[in-house]
Amino acid sequence: MNITDAIALLDEQVPNPSMGLPDELFYYISRTTPLVNVDLLIKDETGRTLLAWRNDQYAGKGWHVPGGIIRFREKLETRVEKVAETELGVSTISFEPVPVALNQIIALEREIRGHFISLLYRCFVSSTFAPKNEGLTMGDRGYVMWHDHCPDNLLKLHEIYRNHI
Repeated sequence: MNITDAIALLDEQVPNPSMGLPDELFYYISRTTPLVNVDLLIKDETGRTLLAWRNDQYAGKGWHVPGGIIRFREKLETRVEKVAETELGVSTISFEPVPVALNQIIALEREIRGHFISLLYRCFVSSTFAPKNEGLTMGDRGYVMWHDHCPDNLLKLHEIYRNHI
């Protein structure tokens, strides 16, 4: 199969990339091009930061700033709102329209998901917000918790955010 035929097959298999990509295709793309993502620096009025626990083969184990990769033809603002919804269960979130940081993250030790252009958005949720964490316990992937200070076990890739937390 030549490259033109391979692309035609991909177009047939993924007619609407805005809805996301099959994992195999996504991982291939992440081996060949930088991914653009938004990260959410979520604070309350007391200055606490909302972080989520992560434990996977790509990022490792530790606390992280919630975030998500921007889909094809998706506005940055839409991805901020979708991350808040999917990772926190929040249907609306207040956020500053201009990112507070722009970072290039390159993980030389990784082939897959090894290069990101990350936009950090300052977001606000009231201190009355209680993470649902239904069926999760501390240490489970996706567990969300308020932090008064930056935890020691922040994901290595998110050390760039330590001074913001």
